Amino acid sequence: MGIRNYLIEGVSGTGKTTVCEELQKRGYQTIHGDRELAYQGDPETGIPMDSATHENHIWDVDKVKDLVGNQNAEITFFCGGSRNFSKFIDLFDGVFILEVGIDTLNQRLEERPENEFGGKKTERELIARLHKTKEDLPKKGITVDATAPIEQVVDEIVRYI
Repeated sequence: MGIRNYLIEGVSGTGKTTVCEELQKRGYQTIHGDRELAYQGDPETGIPMDSATHENHIWDVDKVKDLVGNQNAEITFFCGGSRNFSKFIDLFDGVFILEVGIDTLNQRLEERPENEFGGKKTERELIARLHKTKEDLPKKGITVDATAPIEQVVDEIVRYI
């Protein structure tokens, strides 16, 4: 998709979708990973699974590779979370990790409808644990404070590229 490709990650509620939409408004090519690449599967093998769990929320690695290989745009942003990012993270020119404080995170999650991930109490508890441990986020990347207004968050990301 892009000559340069960037991944935007973060726990649920940090603003990945909102950042993606703002980048799109500004004319950047974007991939909504959770909508366009995600499915339920084994993070190691990629084999599809019937169970819908956070641990099995993965991206189609072959699709990611194909999209990165198609260089018809100057820059493409891949936005969303996946439990198998280690299978494709090296394809990206950079990684941005959105970060918010626990109070902001809780406020955002409380506003979610129950049918959206993070809308149920048990899901919010999982997200709070993941926020604290950062266990399913890339270890290397540029941390971006996503508590600022969305325009400022995206301005910061764009400054790095």
